Amino acid sequence: MSRAEAPQASTFLFADIAGYTALTEAHGDEDAVELARMFCRAVGEMAGADGGELVKTIGDAVMVRHPDAARAVALGLRAAGEVLPGHGFPTVRVGMHHGPALESEGDWFGSTVNLAARVAALAAGGEVLLTGAVREAAGELEGVSLVSRGEQQLRNVAALVPVFAAMPEGSTPAEHEVDPVCRMVVAEGREVGTVHHEGSDYRFCSLGCIRRFADAPDAYVG
Repeated sequence: MSRAEAPQASTFLFADIAGYTALTEAHGDEDAVELARMFCRAVGEMAGADGGELVKTIGDAVMVRHPDAARAVALGLRAAGEVLPGHGFPTVRVGMHHGPALESEGDWFGSTVNLAARVAALAAGGEVLLTGAVREAAGELEGVSLVSRGEQQLRNVAALVPVFAAMPEGSTPAEHEVDPVCRMVVAEGREVGTVHHEGSDYRFCSLGCIRRFADAPDAYVG
């Protein structure tokens, strides 16, 4: 067994496709796998071009290490806003934390990495979340607004963790109309159909998703 190197402080970022399981169920394994490959490849290329390191891919998720916290925040915003281009695609969620971690055989381990993954799990589709440690390490973030999400109790973490949502300065939190079955973004006017159910209207990307919804609406709403 090789010996781990001394701990190094870095920002660790996790990004994945929101609703990936629903997408796979609705549109099949082949389309879902190809989308995951494209997403992971694109985020990895973005990270490498800006001094970051793609540590690994895990299905539809990527783990990135960046020595510069401010650049990691910028990368997270690009991953959430640019990689999957809107209508007909699912959204992306991102979470990150900064601190020491151990490298061994090309992978990274420790509480910093674990906490970054927990923060990513809190994020909604299209959202970039970061901890107070990232905020402190990044310093002044030009062109980025941070909105407090309060102190969060994360699984297997004793202390409350201050969490912030990052977004481009001057923007408002993204609101996406998504197909309730496959969780893909459906732009207004480009839906295949709309179903009114219990006081709400739902837009759909395909007739297949409409049929699935009609057969079991309670499985997709509420």
